[in-house]
Amino acid sequence: MSTADTKALIAQVITGFQQEVPALQKLKLVFELELRGRGDIQLFRVEVPGPKITRDIASDAKVRLSVPRAEFNELAKDNTIRHWREQFQVGHVTASGPPEILKLIANVVLKQDERTRTRRLSARNSAA
Repeated sequence: MSTADTKALIAQVITGFQQEVPALQKLKLVFELELRGRGDIQLFRVEVPGPKITRDIASDAKVRLSVPRAEFNELAKDNTIRHWREQFQVGHVTASGPPEILKLIANVVLKQDERTRTRRLSARNSAA
């Protein structure tokens, strides 16, 4: 996969994630995305909102996100916050950075996932 294709895939994932979690759309953050493949590591500097994506070391990054390349491709296909949360829980995706930033993002995502789940249950119960 070319760098342009990878950048487009990263942008697609971020856009989908921001649509599912609207509270994060205005979050200003620079993070480094590390995609690990077979003997190869690709580093991307990602700035949101935007996103602005460059293939570079992000020396100004607050958060570092590390994902196996194959897993990132699968996450991009599904692209739901639920799938991302599952991959974090099993350790396939890791994030490092200031605890307060990581905790803020995790709490916002968790609350949005709960709201989405509640809406689905309400819709299902009203249809029955």
